[in-house]
Amino acid sequence: MMNEHSQFHARLEAHDDITINPSANPPLAELLNPSRRNVLKGGLTLAALGFFAGGISACGKASASPLLNFKGVPVQIDPAFDRVLVTEGYRAVPFFSWGDPVEAGAPAWNPDASDDWQAQLKQAGDNHDGMDFFAFPGESDRGLLVMNHEYINPPLHPSGKIDQSKPRPLNEVRKEQAAHGVSVIEVRKGADGQWQRVMDSAYNRRISMLTPMRLAGPLAAHALMQTASDPRGLEVLGTLNNCATGITPWGTFLTCEENWPNYFINRDPADYAARVAHKRYGLASSGTSKNYAWETADPRFDATPYPDQAHGGHVNEPNRFGWVVEIDPFDPQAQPIKRTAFGRFSRECAALSLGDDGRMAFYSGDDAKGEYLYKFVPSGRFDSANPKASRDLLDHGTLYVAKLNADGSGQWLALVHGQNGLSAEHGFPSQAEVLVNARAAADRAGATPMDRPEWAAVHPKSREVYVTLTNNDGRGNKQPVDKANPRPNNLHGQILRFNEQGADPTATTFTWELFLLAGEARGAKGKDGQPVPANLTGTINGDLFSSPDGVAFDAAGRLWIQTDYDDAEPAMQAMGCNQLLCADPSSREVRRFLVGPRGCEITGLAWSPDGKAMWANIQHPGISFPASDGKTRPRSTTVLITKLDGGVIGS
Repeated sequence: MMNEHSQFHARLEAHDDITINPSANPPLAELLNPSRRNVLKGGLTLAALGFFAGGISACGKASASPLLNFKGVPVQIDPAFDRVLVTEGYRAVPFFSWGDPVEAGAPAWNPDASDDWQAQLKQAGDNHDGMDFFAFPGESDRGLLVMNHEYINPPLHPSGKIDQSKPRPLNEVRKEQAAHGVSVIEVRKGADGQWQRVMDSAYNRRISMLTPMRLAGPLAAHALMQTASDPRGLEVLGTLNNCATGITPWGTFLTCEENWPNYFINRDPADYAARVAHKRYGLASSGTSKNYAWETADPRFDATPYPDQAHGGHVNEPNRFGWVVEIDPFDPQAQPIKRTAFGRFSRECAALSLGDDGRMAFYSGDDAKGEYLYKFVPSGRFDSANPKASRDLLDHGTLYVAKLNADGSGQWLALVHGQNGLSAEHGFPSQAEVLVNARAAADRAGATPMDRPEWAAVHPKSREVYVTLTNNDGRGNKQPVDKANPRPNNLHGQILRFNEQGADPTATTFTWELFLLAGEARGAKGKDGQPVPANLTGTINGDLFSSPDGVAFDAAGRLWIQTDYDDAEPAMQAMGCNQLLCADPSSREVRRFLVGPRGCEITGLAWSPDGKAMWANIQHPGISFPASDGKTRPRSTTVLITKLDGGVIGS
């Protein structure tokens, strides 16, 4: 069952990985042996995988893991399933939905209202994604919930449609731009023990594609950032396609711009071919931009070099997106800052690892087929005694990309001008070009192409880094299989585990292993009827799932895994609706904790300081959630999850 809303989402999802890395970089030196490749190849069709229907899945049984103290919930394959199902002993209630008032003067959500973009500027944006909780100092029962709004769906408009076959109305485009970005809302635990929004809080704030932002770091004022509307190259209007997040030790929110190339177009064939950034990142080159055709109403999204400056002064506008944006949630007047030292690509997250001595690393995936894993290491150290002194640490540091070896070792390759082939003769005349064209720099340095690297999470005690590789149906074609990406036509994805040398976030060498292969159970059989090799590290012990996307640790060290696949695809129907699972890092057991409504993605997690409240996002529900009446316009929604006995989530 796919309504127009779900079909539109499927088209946008296809753009998530539409740019296949053309690099000729070899994969890991040692490929899987032919016998194992034959076992795995094509072995995940529904006809062959009878274990999807039962097998070792432990739904309804209490986990043996000391961390997973809840019963697994079953998959939901009903095409009309339109609610959130959470494990017994818990409740999940809608908390914050697209269109809810945020800022003072915001009207209540009215799905049949005109395309009033000024109202949308004060209301919750669409498609909630990554989020974090920021407690007020010394107040564990009061905080700010900060979340991304990744993109928009047709129900944003009263017509329920977006027509890219003709020039877009400006008021529709402005409303879509207003629905992108970030929301900051104050929340508080009431006398009844339930968390509630503080509707009149001075901290409530919307940040959107219409919010001015400062450029900082190596690219500030650089010629590559200068446009007709910003000839100094110092200020950008807006942030878009905000997906996963990060936090800093000094209490700021990092939002990451993911699929920004889909919003731009360059119709000049010669110029397009000559611009490394436009071609390598996959900007549209004919017709309209891939997402929404904003350029038909807002010329800054047309990067074509027209002869006159008035119309051709936007060739650098794409360079101003794809960055990490730092937001101070506790200062509603503070201007967001795009931190260009992080480098530019379709970034999923900026997951912090903080050493005992104040040294840091931020881990990121580049979500496209055959792209890379990165980390950014600031030059300075965080001083906990003087947090405000750290405010500009993100403007100086080194961007690295991962090279994984077949023996389980790896190196972080510095993307620094003059190192690893990054020289003028190879198209990198300065560090500015390295950072703007980080994908091309990683190609040249010799990074390992991965199966759509998504979110990263750092274990709160060991500093182990877990990275989700969501899937890659092009593996085995454009990129041969290897030890870290061991399956051709990889429909289900995997999770890798990294250990930095000496548990040092700034180390340049590491070891890695497959933590699990999604979609495969221990004892599973391939298409030819032969068992999947038992020594293939990382097969699942517990509930099966596909396409790990969001990932996060709670304070106790439970690894929470969120999925994102098209649940209408035949190959995914046995998986049911997308879900939230929990894994024990030691035993590798996995339990399904929550299932979302048909057509949704589960994404974004945040916890209260005591771990007794969890917020999760239900993005692009396909039918009518949160109303669940089969008629009401669906709304991306944050749900609040609590335990009925008032205990810690997962305990």
